[in-house]
Amino acid sequence: MDLFRDHEAFIAVVARLVEAQYQKASAAQTQINRRSGQLLETSFLFASASVLLALVFAAITVRMASQLVRGMEFQTAELGRVSFHMLEDQEAAARRFSHELHDELGQSLTAVKTNLTALDANGQVNRTRLEDCLRLVDEAIGNVRQMSQLLRPTILDDFGLEAGLRWLCEGFATRTGIEVKCDSRFAGRLPDETETHLFRIAQEALTNVARHAGAKHVRVELEQCPGEIRLTIADDGRGLAPAPPNPRGLGLIGMRARARSAGGDVAVRSQPGEGVAIEVRVPLGQLARPTPG
Repeated sequence: MDLFRDHEAFIAVVARLVEAQYQKASAAQTQINRRSGQLLETSFLFASASVLLALVFAAITVRMASQLVRGMEFQTAELGRVSFHMLEDQEAAARRFSHELHDELGQSLTAVKTNLTALDANGQVNRTRLEDCLRLVDEAIGNVRQMSQLLRPTILDDFGLEAGLRWLCEGFATRTGIEVKCDSRFAGRLPDETETHLFRIAQEALTNVARHAGAKHVRVELEQCPGEIRLTIADDGRGLAPAPPNPRGLGLIGMRARARSAGGDVAVRSQPGEGVAIEVRVPLGQLARPTPG
């Protein structure tokens, strides 16, 4: 009986201990839940503030980036307009200078030659000096005509781009000894500024061939593709170095400026030892007047 009474007392003690531990555990769990709620609320507030700040900074960044992009677009447009006007003024000046050389100085030299020829009528002039003067005047007239054509070839104004390119290739081959093949599959007329830009690009490309390429053959092609005109100047020279070419050294800045003024662009393909190919594509747009027959 004593054992049973001791056992019941022990059970009662254990029950009170368990109840006390349960109460402590419940209190601890309640405290943990309360602190977890506070922590969750604080975290939510921090997260909301962080998202808000991120949105604010993102908006500021997007605004600054858009302002920079608009500024760059404006500057690019301004540069394009300035380049176009510079090229336009350059061509106008070249055209005026060409006409002045051809019309004024050329006529004056021709008149001098006529006067020198007339001096020999009475046979009292030193024949050697006269012939030397006539030779010098002939050379000056030829130089004036060549300069006039190089500044602004009248064949480009009168007969169009195809005739101008053939004249340019023939003169280049004569001066340099480099064989040039000119192949054209377009005989129409383009707007004056487009023909001028394409002619000047071909002129610059051939000048680069003569100065840097060490080529023996050059191919110039003009063809009409769907919706565009394509001009290609390719040589069999030493090509470009493996490193990206310096646009300033090859005059590509001027070529690209002219091509973009005509609404197109320039692509350069090259491998060391395999020559350089310059391809210009400009929108065909509306054809100009037909070429005179």
